Amino acid sequence: MNTRSVWQQALNQLVERRADVLHVDLSRVRFVDVAGVTDLAVTAQRLPQGHRILLHRPPPQLPRILELFWPGIAAIEVAA
Repeated sequence: MNTRSVWQQALNQLVERRADVLHVDLSRVRFVDVAGVTDLAVTAQRLPQGHRILLHRPPPQLPRILELFWPGIAAIEVAA
C-alpha cells in the first residue's frame, strides 16, 4: 500500500499550523522509509525560524534514519 501521498499531505498541513511546537503522534505508524523521512526533514526546513516538530512514539527506524541523513536537524525532536 502506497501511503506516501497521505504522509506528504499530513506534513503539508503541519506547515500551515501556527504553533511553535507541532506535536505529531506516530504511535500507529509501523514503518517510514528514507523517502518518508526525507519528506519530514524537508517539511521541518520549511517551518518558520524557531518552530519545531516534536515526534511522539515514532517507529524505531525513524530516529536512526534522521541521525544518519540529517544529524542535528534542529527543527525535529523525538520525545523521550
